[in-house]
Amino acid sequence: MGRKRKGREISGIIVIDKPAGMTSNAVLQKVKWLYQAQKGGHTGALDPIATGVLPICLGEATKFSQRLLDSTKRYFTRIQLGESRTTGDVEGELLDTAPIPNLTEPAVEAALSQFRGDIVQVPPIYSALKHEGKKLYELAREGIEYDIQQKARTVTIHDLKLVSLGDDYIELDVTCSKGTYIRSLGEDVAKALGSLGYVKVLRRLAAGPYSTENMLTIEQLIELKGGEHSTPETDYALMDERLLPTYTALESVPIIQLTLGQAKDLQFGRSIRVSDGGAGPLPQVQLRLRWEDQEFLLALGEMDAQGVVAPKRLLKVPELSQVLG
Repeated sequence: MGRKRKGREISGIIVIDKPAGMTSNAVLQKVKWLYQAQKGGHTGALDPIATGVLPICLGEATKFSQRLLDSTKRYFTRIQLGESRTTGDVEGELLDTAPIPNLTEPAVEAALSQFRGDIVQVPPIYSALKHEGKKLYELAREGIEYDIQQKARTVTIHDLKLVSLGDDYIELDVTCSKGTYIRSLGEDVAKALGSLGYVKVLRRLAAGPYSTENMLTIEQLIELKGGEHSTPETDYALMDERLLPTYTALESVPIIQLTLGQAKDLQFGRSIRVSDGGAGPLPQVQLRLRWEDQEFLLALGEMDAQGVVAPKRLLKVPELSQVLG
């Protein structure tokens, strides 16, 4: 028999406003503790200096962490010009200085135009990418030479807007594909302007379907639990109300509503007929059941041209265990 997990068997997604100076993993561990959740995972680390949207998946929602990791992200950033830093951001040591040109909107727009669409980007040496099993930032801290050009990759900048500019900085709104490093983008934009630069401020505004409107701070979550002196036995009702359903991670996946009979068949791994054909084939569908004014995601499946759905990934739904048998 497998070892029984400690904690509550709870599933859903909570979107945290990550504070500056805290690692994404530290946020995850704090949220897991507050919820006393059996299982949790985040959806891609933010740099320690970064703030903003960090979806935390609990329970069965962790099965979709990779989907959110691969999703489109949106950021606000301030690029400080005239200096370069070892890490590409405000936490690094000064590397070099350069003159700052006279910044005008036409000049900045001309520079930004080079970075929209698919671009080749070289990630920062201070990154969590690995070489022979070791993270690149570990190599950098140990002073080990590594040709970072080997890690160049194509990323997509879906949208890039100038928010404001000062005498020695520019502020940008960036919507980009997974794998994009804003620090590298900041350095490259600064070079295109004829200067050097680093990221001074970085705030994530959206990750996949989640935005700043969905966020809670850790302090707000603590208050919902009853304050700093709460115990693991504290009433979780207010916190649980703020959990977003697991299915919110599947915004673009077609939905099929099940009958109770179909849901029971599904629990045994049986294929179910949901239509007389014509709607499929669909490589992925989400199968939901409405029960007592709530809606539950039971599985992801694949539908053929005849309207038969084969379950591909079943989810545990403790709330329905007695109903489904």
